Amino acid sequence: MTQHSRDTPQFYLTAPSPCPYLPGRHERKVFTHLVGDKAGDLNDLLTHGGFRRSQSIAYRPACDQCRACVSVRVIANEFKPSRNFRKIQARNADVIGEQRNAVPTSEQYSVFRAYLDQRHRHGGMADMTVLDYAMMVEDSHVETRIIEYRRRGPDTGITGRGEDLLAVALTDVLSDGLSMVYSFFEPGEESRSLGTFMILDHIARARRLGLPYVYLGYWIEGSKKMDYKGRYLPQQRLAPSGWLRVDATGETMPEPQD
Repeated sequence: MTQHSRDTPQFYLTAPSPCPYLPGRHERKVFTHLVGDKAGDLNDLLTHGGFRRSQSIAYRPACDQCRACVSVRVIANEFKPSRNFRKIQARNADVIGEQRNAVPTSEQYSVFRAYLDQRHRHGGMADMTVLDYAMMVEDSHVETRIIEYRRRGPDTGITGRGEDLLAVALTDVLSDGLSMVYSFFEPGEESRSLGTFMILDHIARARRLGLPYVYLGYWIEGSKKMDYKGRYLPQQRLAPSGWLRVDATGETMPEPQD
């Protein structure tokens, strides 16, 4: 094997399988492995090209006759929360986000298990064990963080720590933004809209870090599971011609290439 072949990622194509988002359709994915010293740089490059990370795999939809999955990234510095978003922020004023190294805990898994059982009991992750969860968190060769969202306690102002664990986000730190790999929350706290709150918090975190984008994965118009991502405006959506800006009016325009 030559040096060139070792350093060049190899891409593979999956067999067709039923689409989990659009009934009656089938999906295929192209994927490669993220390993070695260059994994972070490769993850950056592939994320810019519409890939997502799952453990040590980077993948992108490669469906034969469908282009419904559209990569989106929120423009952090220009984002202004709507009235509804501000209400959600106020509703969670008693929540504190604590960033940690990507280390799984039994407490996290307890929330993860309750989340799957309540909201995704028939999904592809429904049978994940505590060891599967640990692999999801730890099997990363890129800069990854866990953000735990906890209810503020009487000593939070002194210790900086919260109490009950309410939600968790697994997040990659890229050269130009934060990529939300997976997030989940305590189903008994559904009225808080914690999924939305975590996205709003990541936008604020990216802004504080001086990072321009928050990558949300795939927006799929017409999919109940994925259509919500189109609400975080202004954002950029990846088209064959490059990243296109979508502002609050829904108008689309090309952005300068990075």
